Amino acid sequence: MRWMPLLNRRRALFLLGAGGLGLVGARFGLPWLMRPGPVRPLGGETLAFVERCFEGLDRRQIWDTHVHVIGLGGGGTGCWINPAAQSHLHPIRRLQYDVYRSALGMQSDETADADYVERLFAMHRLANPDGMLVLMGFDMVVDPDGRENRALSPFYTPNDYVLRLARERDDAVACVSIHPYRADAVERLDAAVEAGARAVKWLPNSQGIDPGSAACEPFYRRLAETELPLISHGGREYAATAAHAQEYGNPLLLRRALDAGVKVVVAHCAGFGRSQDLDLPAGQRRDRPSFELFLRLMNDARYDGMLFGDISAVTALNRSGRALRQLIRARELHPRLVNGSDYPMPALGFLFSPAKLQYEGYLDDEERRVCSRVQDANPLLFDFVVKRSLKVTADGRVHRFAPGVFQTSWLFRRTADSRSEATA
Repeated sequence: MRWMPLLNRRRALFLLGAGGLGLVGARFGLPWLMRPGPVRPLGGETLAFVERCFEGLDRRQIWDTHVHVIGLGGGGTGCWINPAAQSHLHPIRRLQYDVYRSALGMQSDETADADYVERLFAMHRLANPDGMLVLMGFDMVVDPDGRENRALSPFYTPNDYVLRLARERDDAVACVSIHPYRADAVERLDAAVEAGARAVKWLPNSQGIDPGSAACEPFYRRLAETELPLISHGGREYAATAAHAQEYGNPLLLRRALDAGVKVVVAHCAGFGRSQDLDLPAGQRRDRPSFELFLRLMNDARYDGMLFGDISAVTALNRSGRALRQLIRARELHPRLVNGSDYPMPALGFLFSPAKLQYEGYLDDEERRVCSRVQDANPLLFDFVVKRSLKVTADGRVHRFAPGVFQTSWLFRRTADSRSEATA
């Protein structure tokens, strides 16, 4: 019939128009919906619940081991976000950028960096002012020839900025990020240690770092001498652009660092995604859950006392499955687990659902209700409270993360620090 093509064209135009309006609505509506309310203190039964979560812990030993610092460069911070993420030519990335920026309380380009830090520390003061935040820098992608590759770099947070923030505050320490392919990587590490750095952070998938490359050896040798831990992402990465190097999140690649004597922390315990089993012959290799490969390393007696895992983001929607359940039950691993928030991720409330955790049996109804209230008031505190509340019932007993998982200051002690304290 002749009217069918016309109807199809009208239907197509209608659908295109509706889709366009939907994109426009998402573009402007979602960032508005994600705007956070003010950080506020808690009271009543909610405060009483939070206080119970701190029972049995030395608040001074609670260091959040995984806190990102980001910004746009306002105020001379030197921070940078890839312009492609802010471009209207990349509508999906632009939407993600707008949602993140709104959720983090960044008001304008000029004040975004200060807004971020002010909100972060406001949450920390109301959560646990006696503890510490480990503030992370983030280096550029560096090509194997030693040149920075800004086009592939998702964002940049200078080490000088996090070191300055740590100097200015008595409740923060600095974790620098140094790409090992830089010609002056060892010199940068020495300067950072002299300036007070307490750890090094890598996100290999997003920074283009192959942890198993021989090019990392000089950096590993010096890092082992400094006794600073290397906190390196494990598994698949989804928050920062990493399409060009997801294979670098393979936990098995960190053997080279461990064999060089580096203390290594696998971020997120590699609880998301799959990686190639490099222990199989080249022609027989297949993908395995990255978490399974992390456990293989943890069960290697050679790395006892050298290899650790952080439980940052393990309660996120895409991570709260088998890996989380197994981590809670594996009490033999708890002395080698450390807690971190992976802030700003907890501020993105749509990634963390107390209701889903209740459905999966980790929380009861009261815990879910109270955790939801904490989430609305203080996302940083929420991350701590929800992890302290998690439980798995199995083998006739209730399993939880051991208290020591949250008392993490020991991770950042060096022999030199102990000597200084002894002679003070």
